[in-house]
Amino acid sequence: MESHHTSDHLPPITIHKNGRVERLSGNDVIPASLDPQNDVVTKDIVYSPEHNLSVRLFKSTKVAAGEKLPLLIYFHGGAYVMESPFSPVYHNYLAEVVKTSNCLAVSVQYRRAPEHPIPAAYDDSWSAIRWIFSHSDGVGEEVWINELADFNRVFVAGDSAGANISHHMAIRAGREKLHPRIIGVAMVHPGFWSKDPVDEKDVRDERIRSQVAEVWKLASPNSVDGVDDPWLNVVGSGSDISGLGCERVLVAVAGKDVFGRQGLAYAAKLEKSGWRGELEVVEEDEEGHCFHLQNPNSENALKLMKTFVEFISYSV
Repeated sequence: MESHHTSDHLPPITIHKNGRVERLSGNDVIPASLDPQNDVVTKDIVYSPEHNLSVRLFKSTKVAAGEKLPLLIYFHGGAYVMESPFSPVYHNYLAEVVKTSNCLAVSVQYRRAPEHPIPAAYDDSWSAIRWIFSHSDGVGEEVWINELADFNRVFVAGDSAGANISHHMAIRAGREKLHPRIIGVAMVHPGFWSKDPVDEKDVRDERIRSQVAEVWKLASPNSVDGVDDPWLNVVGSGSDISGLGCERVLVAVAGKDVFGRQGLAYAAKLEKSGWRGELEVVEEDEEGHCFHLQNPNSENALKLMKTFVEFISYSV
């Protein structure tokens, strides 16, 4: 059977002539378990029967009776094509976040490209937020959210493509006046891009820039403007981000990450936009894209974890 391989960058997939997509990595999963693993229990709940999509819930075994917890809504990375909330890298990361911060975490599954091109991931992510917020009065279908979630302390976060999704969810939350309000949004190594370098220090290697464009074309083949699509080019598209629907933003960038300059430019744009929230920017000069997931026990990964946990532990 004939097939077409993408080039030598992420995501590693094969698209067969009959349209079948074969992911060559990122297929391993960790099942949810009510048996404590490192003081954390997990379970999966379907939030979209129409698309057979679930969220994975994480909670500590050390929650006190009657205690209300910060609610973290997390969107995974993977170029809109790879990974899931059930992937070992994301399961283990969220379990560690929950153990360290004692929050209630909800990790969102969304439909992936190329089978489901952009904007499916954004549509699903908003559906998940609406489903989660249907519990804000304590009578939703999921007991953990009803009993444990403090909807006065809701945080949205993600890495890479998931950080991009987090931005757009906050924009929509502001536009649609989501209630209760999201307190904070954490974007770790956000996946923003543009046809032209965003500043003099941005990536100029045409091979790298064309590879990013190819990945975006795989995820969003119908984008008229290619990588200048406003979904991806948030910094330079002329989009107004002053209505970001949250009070605090954390932007984490890495000096050796191809998306690093875009992340810094996003923070600068937000600061100048008229948005009236509190912005925090952290940078690790000698690290690459999502280093904290690849080497979670490194000194810099532990430092980023501390920053992230402090951010989502904020009290109004």
